[in-house]
Amino acid sequence: MQFKQLTPDLYVSGQILPTEIATAAEHGIKTIICNRPDAESSDQPSFAEMEEEAARHGITIHHLPVISGQVTDNDALAMDTLLDQAIRPVLAYCRTGTRSTQLWALAQALSGEDIHQLETTAKSIGYDVSPLLQRFEKDFQQAEASKPSMTYEVVIVGGGAAGIAVASSLLSRFSDIKIGIIDPAEHHYYQPGWTLVGGGVFKPENTERQMASLIPRHAHWIKAAVASFEPEKNQLMLEDNRIVQYRRLIVAPGLKLNWDGIEGLAETLGHNGVTSNYRYDLAPYTWQLVQQLKSGRAIFTQPPMPIKCAGAPQKAMYLSADHWYRTGVLGNIDIQFYNAGGVLFGVKEYVPALMEYVERYKAKLNFSHNLIRIDGPSRTAWFEHSLADGEKEVVETEFDMIHVCPPQQAPDFIRRSPLADAAGWVDVDQNTLRHKRYENIWSLGDTMNAPNAKTAAAARMQAPVVANNVLHDMGLGTGIAHYNGYGSCPLTVERGKIVLAEFGYGGKLLPTFPSWLLDGTRPTRSAWILKERILPPVYWEAMLKGKEWLTKPTIVE
Repeated sequence: MQFKQLTPDLYVSGQILPTEIATAAEHGIKTIICNRPDAESSDQPSFAEMEEEAARHGITIHHLPVISGQVTDNDALAMDTLLDQAIRPVLAYCRTGTRSTQLWALAQALSGEDIHQLETTAKSIGYDVSPLLQRFEKDFQQAEASKPSMTYEVVIVGGGAAGIAVASSLLSRFSDIKIGIIDPAEHHYYQPGWTLVGGGVFKPENTERQMASLIPRHAHWIKAAVASFEPEKNQLMLEDNRIVQYRRLIVAPGLKLNWDGIEGLAETLGHNGVTSNYRYDLAPYTWQLVQQLKSGRAIFTQPPMPIKCAGAPQKAMYLSADHWYRTGVLGNIDIQFYNAGGVLFGVKEYVPALMEYVERYKAKLNFSHNLIRIDGPSRTAWFEHSLADGEKEVVETEFDMIHVCPPQQAPDFIRRSPLADAAGWVDVDQNTLRHKRYENIWSLGDTMNAPNAKTAAAARMQAPVVANNVLHDMGLGTGIAHYNGYGSCPLTVERGKIVLAEFGYGGKLLPTFPSWLLDGTRPTRSAWILKERILPPVYWEAMLKGKEWLTKPTIVE
């Protein structure tokens, strides 16, 4: 991560990792200020992790979290106080460095510093604070900067699997559409590969690419975060207060992993035998723990639905158990699966094959148990157990390693927006994926509320549907396509075999291949080859490039 020098003793940067604090110490940094709320994105370490690592290097660290696009005078004054009291030099960071720069600039403006000089200083290191400082201009009402700075035919919020795929699907049909893709991330991850990283099959770097290399050639990448939506005005606001206008909007920002939803979890992730394949930097720790464990108790957890890839928590269990089975230590390990739900898998046709492996690995299934608290140093976890009569009890258990699947929800800027339903998800028609109230808005991927499995395979099927329907609305298509709820969950029951679950709305089986070629209800080597060798290049070279192999939308209207 590059540290950008804002003043002689203040640097700003985007998100840094715990491993980069050593670099900051070598750079002479004495104080770090984190301006990012915890759990904004899935690849974000918690402040507790950063605090622990900073202490190892003798660096003081402060947490002044500010919601993207909502920098206030009080926030700026609090930042000014921290900077005034800090041992210098100081490094301030957020997701991209924008908020940290805005806080400094606003504090300086409030103290009477020259606005134009502040804007010039910020711009010299790549940040535009002029929209935030407009109110200090005497002619603010007539300021040109108050006008929308960007206008697009189609704006896509999110540069993950769903966002890039739908952009490419649109451009593969009409390459001259003016499309803006909004995403602040520098890296794009093939998240389905993280299970195999945690099982020692993939290297983590094989699941990561630079975002810039994946943005379609005819699309414009707006490297920023969305702060709020104004659908009545066909516009949205970015975290740096710039306005983006659109004729049509596609919302696909992904999920928020709520690590703070479990008491004590954030403080111990990556230590004390506590891990999760749901984060890029932690999946290798899962494999390390699996290799090191020769005896003791291994716990695997699953929170209440919805979560992305509902099979992932038990995939981690199966691959871990398979390693212990192959190395001859399985008999010494007590495997416990704690599921907040009431069934092993939501589509009954796949359960018999999965139960064969549960029995092979002698794993104990604990249904209606939701992880609520964890103490890493004492290696103890607490679960809320929902009893048949509606009563609840708290169950305490010790562990030697624990793989945690965190509770999940829509991102904060979605949940508080007019696009959301009562539960916080983007409110769409489950067939057309068009918003129920705003006719020029569509959504796909993990953040919308259609009752389908939240998987990359689902997004791959949704992208052509949304692309078709948006183009039809633009007068460039010939009919309306419907999404059938398709999702796929390759359940890695052992190294070399997979139960390939493919299903749609209502649990209807929707196999891609005939049963004589690949029976998804049984563990097969063919499904493993598909998962390990075929699906990654299909993701990178087909799905993200608008090549709709086996996903051509069906026109029904």
